[in-house]
Order: sequence, then structure tokens, then C-alpha cells
Amino acid sequence: MSRHHPLLTRSPTRPTPGIAMLPGAPELELACARVHEACGTARRTLAMWIAAQTSGPVLWVAPPYSRDALNGEGVRDWIDPARLIFVAPRRTEDLLWTMEEILRAGAVALAVGDLPGLPGLTQVRRMHLAAETGAKEGAYAPLGLLLTPGTGGAAGVETRWQLAPAHSAGQENWRLERLRARTAPQRGWDIARVAALPLPQIKTA
Repeated sequence: MSRHHPLLTRSPTRPTPGIAMLPGAPELELACARVHEACGTARRTLAMWIAAQTSGPVLWVAPPYSRDALNGEGVRDWIDPARLIFVAPRRTEDLLWTMEEILRAGAVALAVGDLPGLPGLTQVRRMHLAAETGAKEGAYAPLGLLLTPGTGGAAGVETRWQLAPAHSAGQENWRLERLRARTAPQRGWDIARVAALPLPQIKTA
């Protein structure tokens, strides 16, 4: 019986898609089927920018006692509030388990975990594996976004970003920092809101 070369019998590899945080900004692209981290005082704003680049429901996992719960009017500038589905487990371990199961299902493009603290390396790895499973078996290659307090520092994430407001009189501005990435160096960008456009833009010199 003839034997086929493995390169001829292997199933073609489906390229992993990515989601850019802002329109026309490929340097700000996040790989799907992976877990990323956002920190800084404007981390929820960053999550809204990413959500605006996706379609369908966005699952938002956060503890019920959070003082920074999203308000529909507050997100209307970025996305239709009806897209948000809130899940509110009480225990931290249940927050992480819920994120893992959402990613494994591959039923949504974006799952946001608004966490009170940093997850462990094993928990992040489990979420990566779950997202890979979701990409293979679900409708979407899901992107997991962990919002962490302070300057972040979750081990094992694909990338870590920090967003902070830098507003001036009559102008909405932010400073975006890429603190960690597996395949890219640290870097920062100045972001400005343009009144005529739905999402802010990277400032150009």
C-alpha cells in the first residue's frame, strides 16, 4: 500500500484572522483565537474600540459588585448597547471559567473579562487553548480580552496594552502603549478623536 508524504495529506492551515483596534491601523491588530490584556484607566474605552471592529454580540464578564459597570449611554458613541450581553459570576474563579467556556464555544467574536485582579499563568493558558478550540469548531475565531487593574501584568497573554486619557481643552486624546507582544517591540501612539468620524484616529506628524 502506497504511503503519502505528510505534506500532501495534512489539512491546509487556516490563517488566524486579526482585529484592528481602530480602522486603518494594521499595526494595532490583535490576533484572534488568542487572549490579550488591556490595562490603564481607559481600558474599557479600548475594549469599546475593539468591539466596534467586530459584529454580533459581545459577551462582557464582570463581577456583580464592580463599581465600574458599563452604562448603555456611555458606550453608545462606540457600539450599539444592545450588542452587549453581561455575565456576572460572583467568584473570581467563576469569572475565569466563564471566559474559558465562552471562548471554547466560538459563538462570539469578542469576549471581555473585566477582572478585579490578575489571572494565573495556567488560567491564561487554558483560555488560549479554549480560544483555539472555538476557532476550529465555532462560528468565530474568538478574541479574548482581559481588562486588568493598574498596570496589568497577566502572565502568558499574547499582547498587553495600556490606554490612558490625555485630553486637552475641546479635544479628546489618548495615549496607547503596547507594553508586551510576542512578535513586536514596545511602542506608543497618540490617539485623537475626530468629530466627523465614529472612532478616533492615530495622530500623524
